[in-house]
Amino acid sequence: MAKMTLKDLDVKGKRVLMRVDFNVPLENGVVGDDTRIRAAMPSIKYVLDHGGSLVLMSHLGRPKGKAVDSMRMKPVADYLAKLLGKPVKTTSDCIGPEVEAAAKSLKPGEVLVIENLRFHPEEEGGDDAFAKKLAGLGDLYVNDAFGTAHRAHASVAGVPKYLPAAAGFLMEKEVKYLGDMLAKPERPFVAILGGAKVSDKVTVIENLLKKVDAILIGGAMTYTFMKAQGKAVGGSLVEAERVDLAKELLGKAAGKIVLPVDHVVAKEVAAGAEKKTVGNEIPDGWKGLDIGPKTIALYSGKIKTAKTVVWNGPMGVFEIDDFAAGTKAVAEAVAESAAVTIIGGGDSAAAVEKFGLADKMTHVSTGGGASLEFLEGQVLPGVAAIPDK
Repeated sequence: MAKMTLKDLDVKGKRVLMRVDFNVPLENGVVGDDTRIRAAMPSIKYVLDHGGSLVLMSHLGRPKGKAVDSMRMKPVADYLAKLLGKPVKTTSDCIGPEVEAAAKSLKPGEVLVIENLRFHPEEEGGDDAFAKKLAGLGDLYVNDAFGTAHRAHASVAGVPKYLPAAAGFLMEKEVKYLGDMLAKPERPFVAILGGAKVSDKVTVIENLLKKVDAILIGGAMTYTFMKAQGKAVGGSLVEAERVDLAKELLGKAAGKIVLPVDHVVAKEVAAGAEKKTVGNEIPDGWKGLDIGPKTIALYSGKIKTAKTVVWNGPMGVFEIDDFAAGTKAVAEAVAESAAVTIIGGGDSAAAVEKFGLADKMTHVSTGGGASLEFLEGQVLPGVAAIPDK
């Protein structure tokens, strides 16, 4: 990656203002899932081990520009203190005299977590004056929050205008896998796209068609494509207003789009519902909720011969065990593959976690929306704001 990275900065004796993604679920004021906090630990430890002090900033939830007590950063700071085995200071705001004094008083090895950035509407508004105030809290800026890299917020795109800036290790890794791998993939290059809506993935499909050897389709968007082919879809979820678009994509695809050849169907989306496997037409009164065994075999075969695999979106309603077999089998095929395997955040990341396969993947992205925009071929504001080497 040709961007400045944390190792390019001399952090000794410096205050490093680091944008992290600590937007974690809180249950009764306690961190429910620490994945995002742990993901930032290599960058945090590097700064502390190399004689720097840290001012950490993040958003949490959607407070809509005002202070909300249930979305304060204190529980996250307390959790971080446990992981680091040392005290972590906090402030009651993210800008202002109290915060400036706390940041200035930091000694090497000390950590300060400032209050939720989104308590100020200027953060999401990308306000320049707000970015400048944040920049006053550090000597150097590091962005390690890939999950928000697709937002042109003040802490993401504004602060690097005022401080020497670099990507943290997590950001560096995400850009390496999602950017560099997509630019020069080893072939065959197979993309697996699932999820509910064609509309969510149109730009991804259009961008990937130029790059991949095959796109394996699963999830509810299958039925919009089937409708476009004139096949019966029963009571399955279809985006009626996207059928023509699906037809157009199939026309452009030159055979690269691969659709399921059989389906697990049920009368209702519920655990224990009556279900059966059908071929390529879905009878009236039945809904397609997962890919069938023949499709699993077809997709697994294509994944097995691939050299690069990128996966975004489940194959069915995997949250209900009755309809999780397709997603699980695809996850296992990807895990067993000798290819470079990239899981594009969101539900796919949740699925590989659920099936205990995350550590078998080359890279599991921490950013759902950001990784999707990368797959669409977009330039992310948070990445663009980091200077080139």
